[in-house]
Amino acid sequence: MSDVMIRVPAEVRDQLAAVAEARGTSLRALMQDIAASTLTPQQIKERAERTRAVLAERFGHDVSDEESAEMRRKMREATAAHRAALAQVESSR
Repeated sequence: MSDVMIRVPAEVRDQLAAVAEARGTSLRALMQDIAASTLTPQQIKERAERTRAVLAERFGHDVSDEESAEMRRKMREATAAHRAALAQVESSR
């Protein structure tokens, strides 16, 4: 296993350390979990293509580019709303 140094602002380091502590894990293990669960753009594209193929094969539904774009828009909105709600909870503490 090789080591790598990543420079981040102190507040980011402190946030990551707090998350690791809350999860009962090390900062190294937290970073490994984040890296393992974060998809690259190519992986996202491949997953979308597999999903389209499954929907077509099993359900007879060909997802159009417009439907796909609309779903991405809705997911971005939902993610933004979720993050806003989390920020509101954090600010009320």
